[in-house]
Amino acid sequence: ATIVIRTNQDADAYKDARVRRALAMAVDNSVCLELGVAGLGKPAENHHVCPIHPEYAKLPPQKHDPAGALALMKEAGMADYEHELISIDDDWRRNTTDAVAAQLRDAGIKVKRTILPGSTFWNDWAKYPFSSTNWNMRPLGVQVLALAYRSGEAWNECAFNNAEFDSLLAQALSIANADERRKVMARIQKIMQDEGVIIQPYWRSLYRHTRPNVKGAEMHPTFEMHLYKYSIA
Repeated sequence: ATIVIRTNQDADAYKDARVRRALAMAVDNSVCLELGVAGLGKPAENHHVCPIHPEYAKLPPQKHDPAGALALMKEAGMADYEHELISIDDDWRRNTTDAVAAQLRDAGIKVKRTILPGSTFWNDWAKYPFSSTNWNMRPLGVQVLALAYRSGEAWNECAFNNAEFDSLLAQALSIANADERRKVMARIQKIMQDEGVIIQPYWRSLYRHTRPNVKGAEMHPTFEMHLYKYSIA
């Protein structure tokens, strides 16, 4: 369960990977976690594969570097460009996106915030040049990547089109053993980071509240309720 702040690579402003990387470098994901959901989660790593996914590969930490972000933006000739960052008007998603915009401004990058009601936001959610979207959990990392980042997919809101990524993902999807698949996933995750595909601030913690005498009702990552496991002590 997460939120991604992504650029759409079909937009002229975001075709250059330097621009996309600069946006990610300017954002401290832990700050978004604190301001967006009061710290109720864990920082993410900008590749949309979660530590609870069986094939997750641990990569070196990414650096929060506002000065480097502005320098990279200048190198790309985009120092004076005003980015319009769009979000839905819905508490944690709005607050998280506000935290991203504030950090971009602190780095010297110009940002205009646009907040839309849900009735408007979801009409064109996959087409905005720069926006935030919440994503729910899929059991495998390869499922998320195939749905959201493979070239030509209907839910590829980033318009990410990368032949090496697609080839590696096809390879990963063919490997049943998670330990073997992880070797390929490390390269896939690194491509996501290097290409600046998304800013992914955090993974949300999910909760289910029960009375102390209710047993077997632990929270499920996809909100499933397995009632045959429930009992009353």
